[in-house]
Amino acid sequence: MSPAGAVPPVLGVILAGGLARRMGGGDKALRPLAGVTLLDRVIARAAPQVAALCLNANGDPSRFAQCGLTVVPDDLPGAPGPLAGILAALDWAAKTRPEIDLVASFPCDAPFIPRDLVGRLAVARRDQGAEIAVAASGGRTHPVVALWPVALRGDLRRALVEAEIRKVDRWIAGHPTAVVEFARDPVDPFLNGNTPEDLAEAERLLARHPDLA
Repeated sequence: MSPAGAVPPVLGVILAGGLARRMGGGDKALRPLAGVTLLDRVIARAAPQVAALCLNANGDPSRFAQCGLTVVPDDLPGAPGPLAGILAALDWAAKTRPEIDLVASFPCDAPFIPRDLVGRLAVARRDQGAEIAVAASGGRTHPVVALWPVALRGDLRRALVEAEIRKVDRWIAGHPTAVVEFARDPVDPFLNGNTPEDLAEAERLLARHPDLA
């Protein structure tokens, strides 16, 4: 893995700790899209952008053995959502990669994330003097596609444990944030495979735009 486009070096985390209710349960990250799992597609796009990459997932980590990533589970009970996965990655970065100050989060079900995502978020965060940088498309922000400073992990833990904040955008609202708009042509780069219908649409887009693979 190379930190290309990411200055300073960034740890990437793929968030796969959700319950996939709209997909009928199971591991959404392992669902196939045109013969390749969603997880493998996200890895292919995320890994070249970061210095290291891990996977946030709960339960038996062996089911993800084929991806070759360290699995970092939530350390908070009750499946409190993506903020818990982001916190787990921030803590893991502080423990294992003290030279890294930033964590980039990628949803496990977004197979078309931009190949310049981390670099653009890092530049916007630096240039705007922000703490957090968040991706957007079509005028809509995508709070789990973001760049987070490891230094905020104590604040995030307090928000989760003491204030019981669960919504990502609610916690972000308390911090200076840069929003980076990405083009939706030829497709929305943050299209999510939340449902079987979403996956079918993604397959149609891949057939129409093979360069997205």
